[in-house]
Amino acid sequence: MTTDPIYIFGHRNPDADSICSALAYEDFKKRTGQEGYVAARCGNSNERIDAILGRFSSSLPVFIGDITPRIKDIMVPRNKVITVAPEATCAEALEFIDDYDIRALPVVDAKNNTLGLISVFDLGQFFIPKPSHAGLLREVSSSVNDIVRALDAQSLHLHEPERVEDLYIRVAAMSLETFGKISVEQRQPLNQNIIIVGDRSDIHLSAIEMGVRLIVVVSNLSLDSEVLELAKQNKVSVIISPYGSAATAWRIRSAVRVSQVFQKTFETFGPQEKLAQIRQKMGTQGITTHPVVDEDGKLLGLCTKTNLLHAVKRRIVLVDHNEMSQAVLGAQDAEILEIIDHHRLGNEHTQQPVLFLNRPVGSTCTIIADLYRQHNLVPTPRIAGLLMGGLVSDTLNLHSPTTTDLDAQLLSWLSPLAGIAPADLSQLIFSAGSIILSGSSEEAIRNDCKIYTEGHYRFMVSQIEELSLSNFWNEYASLQKALETIVRKEGLSFGALLVTDINTQNSVLLVAGDDSIVESISHPILRDHVFDFPGVVSRKKQLVPYLTSLLEP
Repeated sequence: MTTDPIYIFGHRNPDADSICSALAYEDFKKRTGQEGYVAARCGNSNERIDAILGRFSSSLPVFIGDITPRIKDIMVPRNKVITVAPEATCAEALEFIDDYDIRALPVVDAKNNTLGLISVFDLGQFFIPKPSHAGLLREVSSSVNDIVRALDAQSLHLHEPERVEDLYIRVAAMSLETFGKISVEQRQPLNQNIIIVGDRSDIHLSAIEMGVRLIVVVSNLSLDSEVLELAKQNKVSVIISPYGSAATAWRIRSAVRVSQVFQKTFETFGPQEKLAQIRQKMGTQGITTHPVVDEDGKLLGLCTKTNLLHAVKRRIVLVDHNEMSQAVLGAQDAEILEIIDHHRLGNEHTQQPVLFLNRPVGSTCTIIADLYRQHNLVPTPRIAGLLMGGLVSDTLNLHSPTTTDLDAQLLSWLSPLAGIAPADLSQLIFSAGSIILSGSSEEAIRNDCKIYTEGHYRFMVSQIEELSLSNFWNEYASLQKALETIVRKEGLSFGALLVTDINTQNSVLLVAGDDSIVESISHPILRDHVFDFPGVVSRKKQLVPYLTSLLEP
């Protein structure tokens, strides 16, 4: 039995530590005998991440932008759905419903177009009409061939068996003279009547003389060969039913084609619709079965209320973050198994206890590297290099104020395993390209941004690390406009962009949004909405605590 993978996700706008820690933790899980874990990402890469992965011959984690549970995750797929054609009989539909213990069948044509649904309720209304419409029990719109199929009958002679027409069921429980009078009074042409009879030759002959449409001999009884020859001459169809009179009459009624009974007005779902929305829709309706179709109306699967009850949550691991505002879309609906992080604690809660490993170190890769050491595992050169990449990037090669002794110890341990000196790797990473110049200003800001909630404030902090501040000043106007646009789009109280000069270990802060917050910033103003933050290089340890202090009442 196969199970869904357990995805290891970094935060929504991944940096090197986020990507590298996910890849390394997948390897750690495999090395410790824990199968089924897969590194994933929910955002785009950048030149610095690509430089690290390229240096150590590693591919990006699989991209999954949204894990919100959707219909496609729980529906019964097309290859397991029992369907019925519009040309099928109600008898065949009933057999499917009974054999497979289901309540409704999608009606599809030969090209898999979804035409409607036929349910037990629809069939019940047809076979048991209201008392005022009891006369309908004697009527059937069908063909002789369909009746043969519904009865699993033996065909002795069939005349124009494919023709569908309105027919009237008569059980030979009265004299034929009386039967003839009733047919005339009810304006039912004799050649549209079905006679259900036993092995009485006199009735057989009289029915043939009247020119009825079909004679059904019940209980596998016989018919004289002379009578059969006469029926052929008079174009009267004759079949043998294996059932008694009552059962035969009922099953002839079931020979009506599905096309005459099924629901032609019905609600379908698309495969990408969210389960939360579907639950609301199905909760207010009596209908329990819905076809899942593509944009052309082709059947993809079936969704029932039972499917919703048994919906299985995706299982995920979060690395390098612990707040839902930074997590992959849909994380709030997933089962979070583990959190490996080095940031402040968010105020999220989980439904079940989780493994929460949070340590005040410079990078998540530091935590994972230490797990290898604790388990006496030696990372491969590839994994050692990835761990170094995340550690060097997040600590600015140990120059960030978030750096700890453990970061330095593990970097020294990893370097010979990866076959590269920290300084060389640092040069490779930070010279890989300018984030500001590699794309649009909005892409640069979103490249490594995180959204925080503090009281009734919701704000964003982005950080870009450059080899100098010249690119920032050259693109200042565009970055300011983009930051204002993001704040407006996301409905934020304010947004802040910290641009750090790696060489001087100084930063500038561009802010947009709530004027009262902007005005409360006490740092020197360098330009409109740009503040000087000398010595500030850590968003986590220096900038975010400062900004949250401004929000205190």
